[in-house]
Amino acid sequence: MALLDRLPAARAVVLSAAGPHFCAGIELGGPGNPLAAPPGTDPVAAADGLRRAILDMQAALTAVELCRKPVIAAVHGACVGGGVDLVAACDIRYCSKDATFVLKEVDMAIVADLGALQRLPMIIGYGNTAELALTGRRITALEAKEMGLVSRVFDSKQELDAGVAKIAKEISEKSAWAVMGTKAVLLRSRDITVEQGLEHVATWNAGMMKSNDLMEAIKAFVEKRKPVFSKL
Repeated sequence: MALLDRLPAARAVVLSAAGPHFCAGIELGGPGNPLAAPPGTDPVAAADGLRRAILDMQAALTAVELCRKPVIAAVHGACVGGGVDLVAACDIRYCSKDATFVLKEVDMAIVADLGALQRLPMIIGYGNTAELALTGRRITALEAKEMGLVSRVFDSKQELDAGVAKIAKEISEKSAWAVMGTKAVLLRSRDITVEQGLEHVATWNAGMMKSNDLMEAIKAFVEKRKPVFSKL
């Protein structure tokens, strides 16, 4: 994500999966199991190692949120556990009608720790988040749309991929400075009061509004043509 954040050619990012599911969750029995510690390990050292492993995984998902470019999730099939954490860190979420979402951690005697409990309440509300996190109930694509977890449900993965690619292309053709600025202001405003958010965007535009892209947008509007914005 850090590379895509800095890559001038990348104007929008799409997260999708090629297999039968978007994410089947963490493989607790695998060799990379973060809960495993060598026999005889000091309990304090094991706890510290686990904490650092969790923080590293949190940072990986937060990098999606912090990427200056818009990140769009395209979900099909099952989206389990960490997959829900991942899509919650994205800016926009779409899915196919076969998609399902579930926070499975509570059934595994684990507290979800990669961001779902922190980000979902601001996306689908506290009540919906509490119900999903405490029951481990699997929801359908239509339920996800009703809750506001996804913005649109496509009939198939093929239509999902094509539709999301079209949306990403439309975003990429807009002013990169305006798109990145809008994302930055949205994220900042989420965590502060309305008054503070208004002051923040005023300061942002005072420094960033007078770009070549603004002049090009005005000129294109007057000339009734599509604007050609500058590269990063």
